Amino acid sequence: MENQKNIPLSLYGLDALTLTEVLSLPKSFYGKQLYQWLVKGVSSFEDMTNLPKNERERLASLMSSACSSTVESSESDESGATKMGIRLHDGKIVECVLLIDKKGRHTACLSSQVGCAMGCTFCRTGTMGLLRNLSAEEIIEQYVHLLGVSKQPITHIVYMGMGEPLANIAAVTRSIRYFHNKDAYNISLRRITISTCGVVPGILKLAEQKLPVKLAVSLVTADNRTRDRIMPVNQKWDIMELKKALIHYQRVGGKRFTLEYCMLGGINTDEFSAKKLSTYVKDMDVIVNLIPWNPAEELPYQSPSEEEIDHFTLMLDRLHVNYTRRRSRGQEINGACGQLAVPLNKGLEYDLMVDEEDEE
Repeated sequence: MENQKNIPLSLYGLDALTLTEVLSLPKSFYGKQLYQWLVKGVSSFEDMTNLPKNERERLASLMSSACSSTVESSESDESGATKMGIRLHDGKIVECVLLIDKKGRHTACLSSQVGCAMGCTFCRTGTMGLLRNLSAEEIIEQYVHLLGVSKQPITHIVYMGMGEPLANIAAVTRSIRYFHNKDAYNISLRRITISTCGVVPGILKLAEQKLPVKLAVSLVTADNRTRDRIMPVNQKWDIMELKKALIHYQRVGGKRFTLEYCMLGGINTDEFSAKKLSTYVKDMDVIVNLIPWNPAEELPYQSPSEEEIDHFTLMLDRLHVNYTRRRSRGQEINGACGQLAVPLNKGLEYDLMVDEEDEE
């Protein structure tokens, strides 16, 4: 039997030359043909009809599929959003979402980790803890699965799914370069957004790479004490250290970024919060994205009323804060911001601990 030791778990993220090498393809143009099939979303070797039959059979004997598999999928009749559960090669599961806006643009919301270590108290993913980082291939595969159910090309990507992208920046940026490759999906870098809860070293690393993607930062509140309580990351890098990093990021790249402001009923929508926010955004070219909290029964928050939102935005108008209001998409299938979590992963933390002990 052919030695399978060096066969990768996934073929996504690899260029044609690398595919030729790792799969020991007898002819280099087979690698190009295989690459083209993968980009189209075809993961079954049997369906790659321009490859010789004997080569397809050989590849199938090496690995059953070039891609991970879906375990569940739910679609919203209201917004057209689709949420998918993806079973990875080690059995762990992540969620990704296809979003469709009023203009008909299709956006892939991708996860970068299985779970999340940041522990933001308003986010359902934070209740999972962190199981592990995703590889670039596993990130790319989410897009491929969503492409399979999308009725139109997916033109935008947001790293706003499960996990903290800047805590897995190497895999995230590698996947971005694959999406941007003209021979793959040719997605403009300005149509790709990375969202972070405020991991300062990651922001500085992103500035150093000068990768012209969009940056979104989850602020939630510009008051240090309140943010300490709601977002543990603030205890490591507080709002002033975060602001210093963002100003540096902007000076290096000259790009406007977004501050995501999740509105929590009765907590961060009063006059004090508005004034704090107004002071914080000074000296930065930034737009504040107001997002009503998306409900999660197990979390101790409530969505603000329409009256509360209107009153808060009126105060921001008077303080000349540049903002937009986001309408949640995918909430009805638990696919909106902060709602992704996978119950099927519960109990897998022990498996991860065992793996780490074995490595020691």
